[in-house]
Amino acid sequence: MRNRIPLSAAIISLALVLSSCARESAQTASTASPTPSPSVDANQPNIANQEPVLLKGPNAVPKDSRIVVNIPAFRMDVFHDGSLLKSYKIGIGYQQFPLPTGFRKAEMIIFNPTWTQPDESWASNPGEVVPAGAGGNPLGPIKVPIGGANLIHGGKSLAKIGTFASHGCVGLTNDEVKDFTKTLAAASNTELKEETMAAFLQHRTRTQVVKLGQIMPVELRYETIVIQDGQLHIYRDVYNKNTNTEENLRAVFDANSLGFDKLTEEEKTQALDALNNMSLHPKKQPTPAPTPAANQTREEKAAAVAARKAEAERQRQLRNQKEIVIDLTSLSGRGYPSPKDLHTGEGSIASNAGTPTLKPRRRNPTPALQPSPEVIQPPRSTASPQ
Repeated sequence: MRNRIPLSAAIISLALVLSSCARESAQTASTASPTPSPSVDANQPNIANQEPVLLKGPNAVPKDSRIVVNIPAFRMDVFHDGSLLKSYKIGIGYQQFPLPTGFRKAEMIIFNPTWTQPDESWASNPGEVVPAGAGGNPLGPIKVPIGGANLIHGGKSLAKIGTFASHGCVGLTNDEVKDFTKTLAAASNTELKEETMAAFLQHRTRTQVVKLGQIMPVELRYETIVIQDGQLHIYRDVYNKNTNTEENLRAVFDANSLGFDKLTEEEKTQALDALNNMSLHPKKQPTPAPTPAANQTREEKAAAVAARKAEAERQRQLRNQKEIVIDLTSLSGRGYPSPKDLHTGEGSIASNAGTPTLKPRRRNPTPALQPSPEVIQPPRSTASPQ
């Protein structure tokens, strides 16, 4: 049922296991604007004693333990008590199945999830249940439900990391999602031993659920303008939200206690040009028409042609560029932290092969029942294999 949140832990566990990235992403339109949470100032001294909520302002740095996903940056960070533990390069939802923004929560890790194909045109056999560990299961070895219609899960090929990769989920390679699971367990004070996790993954056909030691807040952000450790990063507006504006640029500078007007004219021009170039539909910059010269030599004509070709190639590369980074001396030591131990998805070819893309095909199957997973409790004890 759309826009409904289960009211008991039992219903949550069952619903999350029965769900899939694909089916949930079909509901993305109805969950793209989750119920807004009250915002607080990240610098409040007593924030550690408060219920976790959405942080206030652009480029906010957590002071607690939480997951921060910046969609246009294709980046996910895991914080523990205000310290950045690790960063991950991710795949995001396609433009027609966008990853929503807002405040979510992660409560469990599900090993060897099953997957039910959704009733969507791109699904090869809607309603069919793909067993845990099966080759056609796109969720990979692990998924982490984050509420609403979204997951963090593996199963993505390396080629899908840093680009559009899912129908509304945060996509990782299998190596990434295994590493992320360890980081998440550490950040949430969940006792999950290496041998326990290995045992779970070895029994690929058995679904296991581990409850986190504490609920982890998850922020899904859409920030195309980020001051990061002394640099200005402007990302492409991948979902065409018109976020690369001068107004938003100034707001980011204000949030970092800086003044945009204090930049030099050259720095301002650089920043505004970058905003335009990273919009989904950039405005064409006027270029002076070449002045024809009747007495041009053959070498001069050849040089003019080469210059035009070089400019055309520069524009082509700019269209394919995902971000522009501008070094500004006034930003030294300011802003959001740089990625820490960035996991780019690299790993063994076998483990990161990903799942083949399903070809669109319509059928009317009778949905099969999914096996009940084994839930590991309590949150702070060692999760032993069942």
